[in-house]
Amino acid sequence: MKINIHIASQTLELLDDSGQVLHRYAVSTAANGPGEVSGSFCTPRGRHIIRARIGEGCPANSVFVRRRPTGEIYTPELGAQFPERDWILTRILWLSGCEVGFNRLGESDTMRRYIYIHGTPDSEPVGLAASHGCIRMRNADLLELFDLVPVGTSVEIIG
Repeated sequence: MKINIHIASQTLELLDDSGQVLHRYAVSTAANGPGEVSGSFCTPRGRHIIRARIGEGCPANSVFVRRRPTGEIYTPELGAQFPERDWILTRILWLSGCEVGFNRLGESDTMRRYIYIHGTPDSEPVGLAASHGCIRMRNADLLELFDLVPVGTSVEIIG
């Protein structure tokens, strides 16, 4: 299995070992565009792996803060109560860069930047660049993807 994320088309493709597309999902990458520097709020490009899978067994729309479930379940009312929160919902696939000096180590380390593939409220757009650097997905799509990809899965972010 391999994941390709295309910044230009705001899509994520899950490929089998022969390169055939098994699933294609709409995603949202960074509103600031692609970039690797810490604090840029950009989506890092290049070769990555899934370093950790977080949230298995949690209900859909579970809220995560610092990679831990808070016990909250996202609702539009909760969203209205905290309109400035960057909601990380349902599951987290934590990415780690594989290219030293580009997206691994130093000021460009994807993992230290806390770049994830994660769920987002259904009211938030996908299919257009709107995140703070992470790759946002619809919760139902993320639940499907999460069950298909193990730790160590290759992720290529193209942009």
